Amino acid sequence: MTDDREIDELGRKVRALALRAEGMAEPRTPAEEDAEARRLVALLAREGLLDHERLSNRAVCAIREALAYQSGIADVAFVMQGLGSGAIARAGTLGQRAEYLPHLAGGASIAAIALTEAGAGSDLTLIATRARRDGDAYVVDGDKTLISNAGLADVYTLFARTADDPRGGLSAFIVRGDDAGLRVTERFQGLAPHPIGSLGFTGCRIPAARRLGDEGDGFAIAMKVLDFYRPTVGAAAVGMARRALDETIAHVKGRRQFGARLADLGGVQAMIADMAVSIDAAALLVERAALAIDSGRPRTALESAMAKYRATETAQTVIDRAVQLRGGMGVVRGAAVERLYREVRALRIYEGASEVQKNIIAREILRGGGGA
Repeated sequence: MTDDREIDELGRKVRALALRAEGMAEPRTPAEEDAEARRLVALLAREGLLDHERLSNRAVCAIREALAYQSGIADVAFVMQGLGSGAIARAGTLGQRAEYLPHLAGGASIAAIALTEAGAGSDLTLIATRARRDGDAYVVDGDKTLISNAGLADVYTLFARTADDPRGGLSAFIVRGDDAGLRVTERFQGLAPHPIGSLGFTGCRIPAARRLGDEGDGFAIAMKVLDFYRPTVGAAAVGMARRALDETIAHVKGRRQFGARLADLGGVQAMIADMAVSIDAAALLVERAALAIDSGRPRTALESAMAKYRATETAQTVIDRAVQLRGGMGVVRGAAVERLYREVRALRIYEGASEVQKNIIAREILRGGGGA
């Protein structure tokens, strides 16, 4: 899906759906987070929005921007179905795809991606979880942490080490939530609510038929999935920033201080102008990256990193200014800008922190991959 009218129509459809998500009370306990995530996945599936295998990057960006404008947890529910199933869609056999993807697209199953470890965040070459071949199966031992949908997912795509080579020794597998030897070892409460926790694998036996690709393909598979979804993190950030700007405009038009509307004060107008310009600049970088991916270009690392870095940093700044202009009520729990302030922070970290994105940008420019 790349037609502009289709993208616009998709955005309107998602905004209407996300309004319903925003109206729900924010979950406060792990049980409430799980229930809300399941409800949102079902809602997204009924609208036919979870068939990630068929969505273009522009379409995923449009959906994430519209969802994040209204509800951060709805955005997470949507994107985790794609991140968790991305390895199956890109490297699965026909049988694996037929067995898992329709259930994930239909909302009958919930997905997660098990990559991060305590000693391996952005640097996947440090993954220590082992998958040892034993006859017609692999036996997995190790720990994963900061896994969204931990304990909630029916299907995990797991990345584990089958050999010592830092990159060539990684392999990818499909793990079912009810596989013996898999357990949730911890649940976290983040700044913004969504299911997240740690997983432990102890003698977890996975049939060899559930390996994705060949042994040693794991690093390349993970990069393909992350490269596709990296600009969409920027799109979610743009959605949050646009909401913060809209909230700010409504506030400064109605709020009077020192005999004038805030909107009439020169300093406030300058802040509004900076917010609007920086959001549109970030949105254009996201659009450029999405178009590059959808065109089928083999290397889009530069565009993707620029989009993710600039959009998430911009959203953080814009939302901080929105809280500042909202005054004391901006830090009261329940205010839209207060919620955005909590929701936006993680975007600058996951799928490669801003510092990692800058390393990628510099590396690509220095190797002759292009410049800004």
